[in-house]
Parts: sequence; structure tokens; C-alpha cells
Amino acid sequence: MANRKLGCLTLFLFLALCASVIINVFLAIALLGRVSTGVAREEPLAKFREIVVQRGGRGVSDRIVIIVMRGLISSSIPGAASDNMVDDLRMALQQARDDDRVKGVVLEVDSPGGEVTASDMIYNAVVKTRARKPVVVYMDSLAASGGYYVSCGGKYLMANETTITGSIGVIIQTLNYEQLFNKVGLASVVFKSGKFKDLLNGARPMTPEEREFVQNFVMKTYDKFLGIVAKERNLPADGLRNSIADGRIFSGKEALENKLIDGVGQIEDAYAKAKQLSGAPEAAVVRYAAPFSLGRFFRALGETNQSKLQIELPKQFLPQLESGRAYFLPSYYAP
Repeated sequence: MANRKLGCLTLFLFLALCASVIINVFLAIALLGRVSTGVAREEPLAKFREIVVQRGGRGVSDRIVIIVMRGLISSSIPGAASDNMVDDLRMALQQARDDDRVKGVVLEVDSPGGEVTASDMIYNAVVKTRARKPVVVYMDSLAASGGYYVSCGGKYLMANETTITGSIGVIIQTLNYEQLFNKVGLASVVFKSGKFKDLLNGARPMTPEEREFVQNFVMKTYDKFLGIVAKERNLPADGLRNSIADGRIFSGKEALENKLIDGVGQIEDAYAKAKQLSGAPEAAVVRYAAPFSLGRFFRALGETNQSKLQIELPKQFLPQLESGRAYFLPSYYAP
């Protein structure tokens, strides 16, 4: 009996060793294949997989692609196919642009907004896609501030009647902990090359000059947001500035009344609208999903072997904004 167990164990170890050797051979071949005469070849962009949501007509290869933007917009959030979620969205939009079978795009947005630059990068990618193929934006539960900024890049904007959107504005925040330092006997010592170098330093009061400087920066960024809304929605900038573009939020129904969107409905209505605008009524509707990555697969295996205790608290109890960064976010999202 003992010999039989030993034999089974030996066989298992032998098979595991063979599998390890085969995997390493494949990895070595892949690495050598990318290197030619000492020069690394350019790695192709990852291809997103297609998951069928609605089948198309028989023998029809046309597609309407759903691309989802969900959560905080930030270049610090890891992506499923690249380094961050911003690059993921740009890559997905590029794949839709370059695929001749794709006749239109539905960008499904469920986001409170996020970083100014990240939102602007995605908006520009949407506009670039719109120039070649119709982009229908469907606002899910939330498409506020930066979420609305990105949505403005679409050809046709649609929301649910209960969607929260709007919140046209910019926010920068910091934390003043001077009184706390005084209580515990700490003092901040700063050596700086210019008077604004320690701007937003929470260990001291903000000077009137610094306050004016930051406010001017916020307003310049706000003017860019306002200009995009005015241009894309064909609304007067001054009228927006003096009325609805003051950070307030709207339901989908109110957004339609204020001409911030083009229609209300369900996600299926967005699919139908994309088919109509693209002239492809028999097109299949597919959703882009993250591509398979061998490196990410092995990284996930490695992470599962690590003993780790992780405690997650509800997001509303955690600070969401980094000090000093500019955000397109509703004020209620800040701690």
C-alpha cells in the first residue's frame, strides 16, 4: 500500500514537472519570437473578446459594440487589459473604430466622474470614434460630472428617467490639520523654492493669494468643461453658467427637459438607436470583455498563494479624493 502511494506521488510530481517545463518552453518561445536581431518587436494591442448580447440576422456580420465605463474615472485604477482603466477604454474604442464589422457603439456609462485629465482623454477617444461610427451613450444609474463630460462625446445621449446626471463643475480639496498638529506637539518644517511650492499644505492656513490662485485654476478648468457642454449640446455658455451648470444634479427626465441629453429609455432602446443611426438593423449586439492574458493569469495564480488579510470598508466612509488633484465629481462624493 505504501509503495502504491509513493508511486502515485512520484507520478504526480513527474506530471507537474512536465507541465512546468512545457509552460516555460512556451514562454521562452514567445519571448524569442518578440526579439529579432536584438530588437524587440512592437507588441500588438490586446484584443477584447466579444460576448453576444443580442443575436443578429442570419448571415449578417454587422455588429453594435457595447463598451462599459463604470466607477471612478482615474488613471490610478488598474485596467483589465492594460495598466489602467483609461487605457482600457481607449483601446476598446480603437478596436471598435478599426473593426469594419462594427457599425456603431453603445457607450454604457455608470460613473460619478473622476480625474479631470483622465475624463478628457476618454472624451477625446469617444469623439474620435464618433467621427467614424455613431456612438450612442447610455447613462445608467449615475453619469455625473466627469461621467457627463465623457458622455458629451457621443452622437446621441440617452438616460433612464431615474439616472443621476449633470453636476457640471470642478472640485479640488485639501485637509487642514494645523490644529491637530498643535494638540500633539508636531510642526511642519518646509523648505521651498517659491511661494506656491507648498500650495495646499494642510499644516498651515492658506493665504488669500493662494486661495485666489487655486480658485482661478478651478474656474479655468470649469470653463473648459462648460465649453464642451455648450459646443456638444448646442447651448449658450453664458446661459449654462448662469443657470444649470452650477454643480447641481438632475434626473434623466430633468436632463432631457434641460437639453443635456437627447432621449430617455432603457438600455435596449440604446441598442435600437445605435442600429438606426448606423443603418444596420440586423446587426448583432456584442459586449467587449477583457482579453485573456497569460501574464495576468500567472499573476492571479501567484496572488492566490499569498496569505493576506484584507478588510474593506464601505466607500462612503473612506476618503475618495486625493489632496491637490482636480476632479470632475459631485460635491456629495467628496468626504
